[in-house]
Amino acid sequence: MQQPLGFQHSNKSLVCRLHKAIYGLKQAPRQWFEKLKSTLVSFGFAVSRCDNSLFILNTNSYKIHVLVYVDDIVITGSSIEQIRKIITQLSTTFALKQLGTLDYFLGIEVKSLSDGRLFLSQSKYVRDLLEKANMSNAKPINSPMVHTVKLTKEGSNHLENPSLYRSIVGALQYATITRPDIAYSVNKVCQFLANPLEEHWSAVKRILRYLVGTQNHGIIFQPTIPASPLPITGFCDADWASDCDDRKSTSGACIFLGNNLITWWSKKQTTISRSSTEAEYRSMALLAQELQWVQSLLLELNFSFSAPLVLCDNLSTVSLSHNPVLHQRTKHIELDLFFVRDKVQDKKLVVKHIPANLQTADILTKALSSTRFQFLKQKLRVIDVHEATNSSSNKNSP
Repeated sequence: MQQPLGFQHSNKSLVCRLHKAIYGLKQAPRQWFEKLKSTLVSFGFAVSRCDNSLFILNTNSYKIHVLVYVDDIVITGSSIEQIRKIITQLSTTFALKQLGTLDYFLGIEVKSLSDGRLFLSQSKYVRDLLEKANMSNAKPINSPMVHTVKLTKEGSNHLENPSLYRSIVGALQYATITRPDIAYSVNKVCQFLANPLEEHWSAVKRILRYLVGTQNHGIIFQPTIPASPLPITGFCDADWASDCDDRKSTSGACIFLGNNLITWWSKKQTTISRSSTEAEYRSMALLAQELQWVQSLLLELNFSFSAPLVLCDNLSTVSLSHNPVLHQRTKHIELDLFFVRDKVQDKKLVVKHIPANLQTADILTKALSSTRFQFLKQKLRVIDVHEATNSSSNKNSP
């Protein structure tokens, strides 16, 4: 570091003492957040225990929520007057640039429909990704992955440009924020980043071809009735021993708050399951853990909710969650067993069976046929922006 003009000193053993963090230093982000945090706390906000970037202000007459990502801030609440007051107070401390009603945040496009629904998409991000991969003019297809193809690490036809593969796949991961329909496909191609082969790149290009025809697709959210307890529904599934290389299973789950999909994932399990029941139960335990976090967040936001309902298509897994007896064959998964059973016995969790053809999480565990894929995609509430706009217009028409 060079001494600033007007403050030079001949003694080289001295150091500069900063009164505030300089942009570019590794301490600067933390100092900035601490300053913003202390300011919001002085306004009466409380830091969420579930997410440190969420600030909550609850009173008898209004609610205000502030979400922070570095220097991008989203403010929402039940009182427009109080929101404007908070913005004015922040403006006295920080140099704010007010962008009006939320329509774009961290690459996510937010469209407010006339009937009160919100449509979230990443169409611009997807277009830029397709241009980067030189796939903008590719022929579109109906599904992101062929259900008859099994990808493996074994092979000698190594990809000439593995850096491009890693760059495109890494960008696809961010696209899954509003596109749960490609969560499984992206998770699968992410497993070959170390040594990608030609067939892996072909799988990536198929995902991109699917995105060519669904650039304007996104996820829709509709208003709920705050006076009544909000229903929470979770779907969990697993594809047993689906990995050809190590025979580990794939877990998939999604959580609905009312009719709105709020979280989902597709993950390869870290251990090998000896039966499909074990694989399904590990998936259920992961879902129960996520549901616990969702419940904690809703309590902080002062929303009432009913006991979460977990739907699983494996009868043995459902029976195990209700049976208090520990069998010899299930001792090696007893931690997951006790975690779920305690919640079921305390009536904090309701576990029921659902037919396999209605299991929404099936789309998050394996590649499916085009017909099956499109059916479950609609259940995830992934639709085209024009479909969302037209349905909103029809609802408001006389």
